[in-house]
Amino acid sequence: MHHSGFAVFVFTMMTLTGSQNAFADINKTMEHALKLGQDDAKYGQIKFDLRYRYENANTAGSAKQTANADTIRLRMGYLTPTFANFQAYAEFIGNQDVFNNNYNSTRNGKTQYDVIADPQQNELNQLWFTYTGFSDTNIKVGRQNIILDNARFIGNIGWRQMDQTFDAITVSNKSLPHTTVKAGYILNTRDIFSKENDMDTQFVNIGYTFKGFGQLTAYTYLVDYQESSIKNANSNQTYGLRFNGAFQLNNDFKMLYTAEYAWQKDLADNPNSYEVDYIHLMGGISAYGFTLKTSMEQLGGQDAKGFDFPLGTNHAYQGWADVFLTTPAEGIRDYYVALRTKALGINVMGVYHNFDDDTGNTDYGQEFDFVISRKFGQHYSLLAKYAYYNAENFGVDTQRIWLQGGIHF
Repeated sequence: MHHSGFAVFVFTMMTLTGSQNAFADINKTMEHALKLGQDDAKYGQIKFDLRYRYENANTAGSAKQTANADTIRLRMGYLTPTFANFQAYAEFIGNQDVFNNNYNSTRNGKTQYDVIADPQQNELNQLWFTYTGFSDTNIKVGRQNIILDNARFIGNIGWRQMDQTFDAITVSNKSLPHTTVKAGYILNTRDIFSKENDMDTQFVNIGYTFKGFGQLTAYTYLVDYQESSIKNANSNQTYGLRFNGAFQLNNDFKMLYTAEYAWQKDLADNPNSYEVDYIHLMGGISAYGFTLKTSMEQLGGQDAKGFDFPLGTNHAYQGWADVFLTTPAEGIRDYYVALRTKALGINVMGVYHNFDDDTGNTDYGQEFDFVISRKFGQHYSLLAKYAYYNAENFGVDTQRIWLQGGIHF
């Protein structure tokens, strides 16, 4: 395994954090400088995010060669001060190889290797303005991040080095008690491959909070691609309800729960005619520094088409090996257990998945996921992550390894 870039990054981080006093002085100087010399940021603020990553991808029994990628991603932007209820933000993003580039980014022509979806690209990531002149209302226009609920249906795919962003008009309103209404119109996405996708997409997401118990959300997503026949196959309409929350039993025990149901069918020029549903049930408990969750997530399949999340942050679900980013035609049922804790400032989590088709009759295999991470103050972080998919009747054995470090101001 070649990860010399990560070793250099870790050494730099350890050097920066070696002396707490010097570390605090560096942070304070950086924060002050990025606020253009004003602690209250009255002239605006520069945002800075640097992330190094080593990734190894290996699919067993494949004609593809094992992939290795060292990449470093920079996001830098300027947030204006608020003036007459207006505020604006502009952000650049760029991703570059550092040491290893033996991988298929889907844009570099190296198809002999396994895919690591982090192309070398530079682009305008965000460019938006907001208006808050109406009571309890935020209107945002331009290229922006959109993350709704748990990012399952609409998200920024923040795990990859290049973001997914949206050219959109979005409105958020909190006029009604305990209620947040979010609505938007999306006319284009720039995806993680740095490609434009024209669309005519609308969404409404309404959340009502029950204090001490959780939030009930009703949503409608009408995703209509305009670009090509391939993308048209992802056009769909989805209607759903989600309840997500926690209940504090006493000082030591907290109950966790999620219940979600959605119904989806084809929309517009989708060549497939299908109607499928989605069910997600989760129960868990948090006590004495440990959090245990067990869950069932089922995506239906019909007539060679499965329940689809074309705008979702899908890496976070159904295993980090990314075998099921596209739902199998026969659907998928995912039983998983996750255990998380924190010790000496280090976050540790392990996840076990068992996959079947949506009837439970066909075994798709299992997956074992593991991650450890640590933050150093507000601005620095390190992470190591592992995923292994053990195939049965679907796909092939797949292993992925990540080492990552970040600096964020």
